[in-house]
Amino acid sequence: MEFTLIIVLSGAVLLFAVLRAAQSIRHHKDSERGSDPGTGYHEIEANYHSGGAGGGHSYTFKVPRDPQEYAKTFVPRKKRK
Repeated sequence: MEFTLIIVLSGAVLLFAVLRAAQSIRHHKDSERGSDPGTGYHEIEANYHSGGAGGGHSYTFKVPRDPQEYAKTFVPRKKRK
């Protein structure tokens, strides 16, 4: 009897976790990705800290908002005209 109750409760917890994960993925799928095209640049900060009292690195990147200009950054310099 107790063993069956443990299995049922474990299954319920697992089912709840799976359904909650699916809801979270569906909710965030379209709202948090990408950005609107336009002029100018996005500024992106990338920070790395190794932990403890040690150091780390901070970088700032400028990424063009225009999709065509952004795509050009992946063309090798020798091929650009």
